[in-house]
Formats: sequence, structure tokens, C-alpha cells
Amino acid sequence: MNPTLNSNESIPSQKKKVIVLGSGPNRIGQGIEFDYCCVHGLLAIKESGYEAIMVNCNPETVSTDFDMADKLYFEPVNWEHLWEIVELEKPEGVIVQLGGQTALKLAKRLHEKGIKIIGTSFDDMDVAEDRGRFSDLLKELNIPYPEYGTAIDADEALVVANRVGYPVLVRPSYVIGGQRMRIVINDDELEKAVISLLKHLPGNKILIDHFLDRCQEAEVDAIFDGENFHIMGVMEHIEPAGIHSGDSNAVLPAFNLTPLIVETMEYYSEKIARALNIKGLINIQFAIKNDKVYVIEANPRASRTTPFIAKAYQIPYLNIATKIMLGVAKLTDFTMEKKMDGYAIKEPVFSFDKFPGVNKELGPEMKSTGEAIRFIKDLRDPYFRTLYKERSMNLSK
Repeated sequence: MNPTLNSNESIPSQKKKVIVLGSGPNRIGQGIEFDYCCVHGLLAIKESGYEAIMVNCNPETVSTDFDMADKLYFEPVNWEHLWEIVELEKPEGVIVQLGGQTALKLAKRLHEKGIKIIGTSFDDMDVAEDRGRFSDLLKELNIPYPEYGTAIDADEALVVANRVGYPVLVRPSYVIGGQRMRIVINDDELEKAVISLLKHLPGNKILIDHFLDRCQEAEVDAIFDGENFHIMGVMEHIEPAGIHSGDSNAVLPAFNLTPLIVETMEYYSEKIARALNIKGLINIQFAIKNDKVYVIEANPRASRTTPFIAKAYQIPYLNIATKIMLGVAKLTDFTMEKKMDGYAIKEPVFSFDKFPGVNKELGPEMKSTGEAIRFIKDLRDPYFRTLYKERSMNLSK
């Protein structure tokens, strides 16, 4: 036997350690935005007196630079590799809120093994991730949401769709970037969508929501420390409902929502954060139709817009949120002055020129491969006016 096969070059220190899970390879739905989150999380862990350990396998990220974390495990972000690292390092806990859906998916295995998840607990995160449990919570909180149902095959899906009413949004559970998400308008389209979904993602629970057509979409990113609640930003999407949030141009702060609607969104966000016992970050997606605010979903983690808001307002939100997760600080310990004149627009970046065979039509399945930020002084800006004119034309169709 080759003795090097059983060798281990990693020697654990005696310091208290915290592991941060990255998002793995860049892919549609998560990429460099979560690298920003992980980098600022690592810096906050160091500042808090812990040894910062990074687990990620993407050579293009800053979080995997050799001098960023105290220790880097350049390994795939999956359970087999993570479990070996945890057994060796014996950390105080693992942070899953900074690495997108890839990191969040490992929370269940960590919970089952009795490993501490730093920040929001697994069960509270699962309430937000499980559409049935989340809708039950919204009903209990008296917060409006689109009618929904779940199914495991095409026959059940037809029953649910006819109950909630067409058009419906058909999607698998626990996926990133709206993978295989479809909007359908009749039984034939529904059956084809469900069969295709189950073919590519066998055994996945199917979620069926009534689709709120021709409505505005907006989102809130916030931090909650168990007592105090802080809205990082309210972003209004320019594209109408039906376009994935990652593919939408979005304006910070909201530009066309009434103060009452914005206040309602903020009120619902705080109610949800308190009910979910959030400790750290939360992102909530909203749909507004006929001046009524509906909650579409909640993500109990950093969203891809969190870095955008932090850069626009020049506030180190990820550093603050990580220290709150660790329990070494409260929101009241920080002064958060938003430094921005005018508006910031999140522009999706597409790579259709590199993939000429890909369907360029936008829908609920995300297709952008990145994003840019554009600052404008006011809403008379020609670039914004062009975007808004296109939105008005789409809404009138």
C-alpha cells in the first residue's frame, strides 16, 4: 500500500474555528456575487477572533485566494468532502448563508449530524425553503400569497392547477436560478412541463403556484439579529412578472411604488423575519397587483442582490450580517448611513453570443451569467427612460 494515500497535510490548530461554505463552480443562478459575500464573511470571522476556514472549489474566486482565509480547503462543496473536513477541524460551527443555494442545501446534513449551523437554524431555514410550510406560515401571519399546491406526478399536478387556476407557475423544489421553471396556461402545457421536469429531476416535488400576470415585482433584502430589524434595500424590478429576478433590471431604491406599498413590504418582511427566527440575512420577493402586495418567496440567506446593495449604499452589510450570525454584535452596534445620490440600476449580463444555440427569450428560468451596476442621478436619465418605456410596452401587451 502507498503510504501517501493515507497522509494528511492539514494540521488543525487549537483556535476556535468557523467554516464558510462557498457556492462551488459558477453557474446560472449563483456566481461571483456569492464570492463577495464569502470574502466579507471571512474578514468578519477573523475580526471576531476566530480562525476562518473556507471550503470552495472555484479557482476564479477571491475567496479561494491562498491568503484570504486562515485555511482554505479547495474541495467540492458536497457532503462527502465537508464531513471529512468537519471531523478533522471540529469547528464551532458552519456558515451556510453566504454561498447561495449550494451551501444552503448542506444545512440538512449538518443538522442531522449535530453540527452547529451558525445563524438561522436549519428548521427555520427549511420553513422558508419548503413551499408548503412557508405558505402555512404566511396564512398564519395573515400575509397574502398566490394560491399554490404540490404534486408528485402529472395527474396530481392537473388537479392542483385546476384548483388554483391558470396560468400557473410550475417549478421543482430546492433548485437554483429557476431551473426548469415554466409558466403554463392549460392542461396540455402543464402535462408536458411536468413530464419534462420529472425526466430531468426525478423524484423532485413539483410546486404549482397561481401566476400573478401583469404585475409589478419587487424585493427586500434585510438583516435581523433576533431583536432589531434593518432593511438593507427595497428594489423594484423593471421587467414585468414572469421574468426571473436574476434576469430583471432592478432599481434601488424603488421608483414607482407608492409609500404605502413600500411600507407594507417592509412590514411583511419584518413579520416573516421574526416568525422564522432569522439570525443574519433574508431576501423576500414580492408581487404587486391592483395595489395588493403578495409574498412570492423568502430566501433565508444572502441573495445575489446583497452585494449590489452594499456597494450602492457603501455599507459593509456582509461584514455586519456575519458578526450578527456569530453572535458577537447586534444591529445597534453599527451606524449604517446610506451614501448614494439618485438611484442604482442592477443590469443583468447575458452571454448569448458565446452560446448561439440557446433560446434568448426571457422567462422564469434564469439565463443571465452576471450583473453590472449603473448609477443615475434621477429618473430623467435617458438609459432609465428607455428601460421604463420597454416595461410599459410589455405590461400593456
